[in-house]
Amino acid sequence: MNEVLEVIRQRRSTRMFKSEQIKDEEVKEILDAGIYAPSATNKQPWHFTVIQNKKIIDSLNNDFKELAKKSENEYIRRVGENEKFHAFYNAPTVILISGDENNHSAAVDCAAATQNMLLAAESLGIGSCWVGFIAYLLNSEKGKEYLKKLGIPEGYKQIHSVALGYKGVNITNAPARKENTVNFIK
Repeated sequence: MNEVLEVIRQRRSTRMFKSEQIKDEEVKEILDAGIYAPSATNKQPWHFTVIQNKKIIDSLNNDFKELAKKSENEYIRRVGENEKFHAFYNAPTVILISGDENNHSAAVDCAAATQNMLLAAESLGIGSCWVGFIAYLLNSEKGKEYLKKLGIPEGYKQIHSVALGYKGVNITNAPARKENTVNFIK
């Protein structure tokens, strides 16, 4: 089977990571995959912020959970109240993907970059999880402090994030795929 297709089929979200930090060369390869993602009219409206500081990662998690506790959304509120939940699953590396607020396709383009990074991580034997929760914090009033602190350029908003680390557990079974999701018209 083609290597790319094999990686696509075997990639699973990792929610249990080893504490060991991934190598700088691996981070660079993963970022390059994001940078080479397709984007509408090649605008590349993304900015990547790599965080490998456990205190900052834990602070983001704690502030997200405090905000989530006040949410009107019951699911988000329960997540915030769950003492065992960590938004990044204690991964040693987090990449924030921010998009240009003035670009009409930033969310889609940043999603393509995120998917490329997830696949690159899998190809390198690194666990990954696409995390959307953190945008809830970083796009809030409290989040403005973090945007400055983390060096996210003005005019960019938080869209996606990826938790990365060596896998603490290897999940290989794919859930069943939905049926009847394709039509052919020839």
